[in-house]
Amino acid sequence: MNDKGARYEQQAANLLKAGGFEILDRNWATPMGELDIVARKDGTVIFVEVRARSNPAYGTPAESVTPAKRAKIIRTAMAYIKARRVQAESFRFDVIGIVPGAEPEHIEDAFSADGFGF
Repeated sequence: MNDKGARYEQQAANLLKAGGFEILDRNWATPMGELDIVARKDGTVIFVEVRARSNPAYGTPAESVTPAKRAKIIRTAMAYIKARRVQAESFRFDVIGIVPGAEPEHIEDAFSADGFGF
């Protein structure tokens, strides 16, 4: 990850902490993919994808999370749950979109793992 990416992920982690989230892991990686941030709040484990765009003219950061990227995140989250033996009331996938000079956009429950069994 480059310095810019690390700064954006730190900004996202700070936003989550300010919102009462507990950060469980950052940059958890396997050969199949990486999870930017894994957090917990109120019994829910949240897998957070951090996306940044220097110019939103070509779409928002959240719009850059393609169906293929979502599938990769879901598969990696399933590996995380198994490897860490995670117990939770529920699981969720959020996206934090960052555009320099603007407030980060936190999209809760940005996509679903329907069709992938947990």
